Amino acid sequence: MYLFVGLGNPGAKYAHNRHNIGFMALDRIAEDHGFGPWRAKFQGQISEGRLSNEKVLLLKPETFMNLSGQSVGEAMRFYKLSPEDVVVFHDELDLAPGKVRVKQGGGHAGHNGLRSLHGHIGETYARVRMGIGHPGHKDRVSAYVLHDFAKAEDGWLDDVLRGVSKGAPDLAAGDSGRFMNAVALQVSPPRASGRDKSKPQAPARAPETANEPTDEARSPLQKLVDRFR
Repeated sequence: MYLFVGLGNPGAKYAHNRHNIGFMALDRIAEDHGFGPWRAKFQGQISEGRLSNEKVLLLKPETFMNLSGQSVGEAMRFYKLSPEDVVVFHDELDLAPGKVRVKQGGGHAGHNGLRSLHGHIGETYARVRMGIGHPGHKDRVSAYVLHDFAKAEDGWLDDVLRGVSKGAPDLAAGDSGRFMNAVALQVSPPRASGRDKSKPQAPARAPETANEPTDEARSPLQKLVDRFR
């Protein structure tokens, strides 16, 4: 069994914030893969389903970002899970918008949600780092992550969420490479290469003199006509 955790803040006020992209990812997975209804448990909202023949529990902590570890720790203890059974979806300032990376273990890089998880369950859990870009200065980070995605970002955001959802079964199967490939194909679909063979090609134009008789083959009358052209 896997525990997929999305990080964010509860309530309509924060629903479309950049900080809530983890919640958005889990909502998309639940919808696309027919998970059960969300219900209150473990100081959060949970939904159960299956991905790639694996039972998966989706968890959106409602403790607010800074206390996310409380909810995750409670769920892990109930189901007797280890940190290696946990995959956390979260916003990542150090990745450009639309970029997604998978990481196993490591530091929290100042992310308050990850910092809380480190304190409650350790640091060996897996993370799906979902790039939102950086505002350019550390003093602007708080306002930036707690602000809604701009309308102009809807395109790449939808592509990322679709890709994450399509690759979720691979993630549950333990194949992070195939998961990343599913995301990449959705965000940057391959372009058709070469000439479009479905369109008829115009025939090559023959040289204008191809059917004209050579000078040696012309009759005296043709040569006379050429003189008056």
